[in-house]
Amino acid sequence: MANPLIKITDIKRNFTLGNEIVYVLKGIDLQINKGEYVALMGPSGSGKSTLMNLLGCLDTPTSGNYILNGKDVSKMRDDELAEIRNKEIGFVFQTFNLLPRTTALDNVALPMIYAGYSKSERKERAIDVLKQVNLADRMDHQPNQLSGGQRQRVAIARALVNKPSIILADEPTGNLDSKTSVEIMALFDEIHAQGNTVILVTHEEDIAEHAHRIIRLRDGVIESDTIK
Repeated sequence: MANPLIKITDIKRNFTLGNEIVYVLKGIDLQINKGEYVALMGPSGSGKSTLMNLLGCLDTPTSGNYILNGKDVSKMRDDELAEIRNKEIGFVFQTFNLLPRTTALDNVALPMIYAGYSKSERKERAIDVLKQVNLADRMDHQPNQLSGGQRQRVAIARALVNKPSIILADEPTGNLDSKTSVEIMALFDEIHAQGNTVILVTHEEDIAEHAHRIIRLRDGVIESDTIK
């Protein structure tokens, strides 16, 4: 079997609050293969956001190992993690995180600036991914001229632009009405069908149902890991 895209071994994450140590993740073992569609679920305080931050290289574990695409990222410095994030991970957040006074096209092209692409390469690739998310006619619009669903499509296009190993989506429909949520999840299904690895953090069962594998956390451990 090929090496897993993500291999986490005995990951622990503690936080110090005053004189107290809070044990958030208590020894997580997890493998995710290329091309999987995984939902991370769990109640508030289960550790799912902490685990997502570790998977997304936004944080490092207190102990344990994290191998991402063959690289040990668990011991990396902040600048090395920033580079890995930009190359390997496409983020989609509940709040879209778009630059307000910038067109959809320039918002999408932004990660490519850090990756060192030329202006013409950035524009061409950004146009391609905006077409992919059905926003070809909204490229010159700023976020305040777009609906919530359109903003999330811009955010998804931005996540795809550097051809990352993983699309990591944190409650991607949390700010959307139910009809728009259905459209956005259909888009994630398409993105997965094109061979992308998708990891979705959600507390909503109907959103998690789109994934092919559901991992449930409780009290800092994996309670269940179900492949559908």
